Amino acid sequence: MRYLIIGLGIYGTNLAIDLTDMGHEVIGADISSQKVEAIKDYISTAYILDSTDEQSLNALPLKNVDLIIVAIGENFGASVKTVALLKKIGVTKIYARAIDELHESILQGLKVDRILTPEQRAAHDLTYEMELGTHVDALCVDKDYYVLNFKAPKYFFGMTYGEITIDRAFGLKLIAATRPFTKSNILGIDHQSQRLLDINDFSLKVEEGDIFTCFGSTRNYRNMYRYIN
Repeated sequence: MRYLIIGLGIYGTNLAIDLTDMGHEVIGADISSQKVEAIKDYISTAYILDSTDEQSLNALPLKNVDLIIVAIGENFGASVKTVALLKKIGVTKIYARAIDELHESILQGLKVDRILTPEQRAAHDLTYEMELGTHVDALCVDKDYYVLNFKAPKYFFGMTYGEITIDRAFGLKLIAATRPFTKSNILGIDHQSQRLLDINDFSLKVEEGDIFTCFGSTRNYRNMYRYIN
């Protein structure tokens, strides 16, 4: 896919590099020449421009990208004006970063496709990491149940996937597993990606680095970790 990221601060820069590493084409834009200079060798194209100026904004390939991400966070006014101008120009697919509740409310009023709240998400993830004792990505299904993504614990190394019975023992259902491998992006830079494993292959053994995706409650998860530790 082809992405345009407006705002190349810490969040926008990391997002641009990660998307490039995944094999996507990324175009970046920022008012700061220093920020553009720092990232220009890592992404497809980078522009120095003021996104709050409609004429400058029109110089970007707005119609030739799959998604525009307004990653401006610190400058509240610039973020809102950029989104408003993109809407005025007729851009239909916009994600925008919000740094607080008021910012989020205004972006909701502008009807962007998705509001990104990385600071809140980071705090949420850290809460789970501290509560559960390890890094876990969690997708809430309802107030009690989640889809949990976490590294396979050492306890399971060498077991076949057919021998894993955490559903019967703890009520935690293993629904998928992935394994890291190295691949090259469009710029020839190696990076780590994930390959889906066939967990129904009962001869396949769990290896260090495998990622489990499970469905259950945080209570199920804690019970499993207490037992295996």
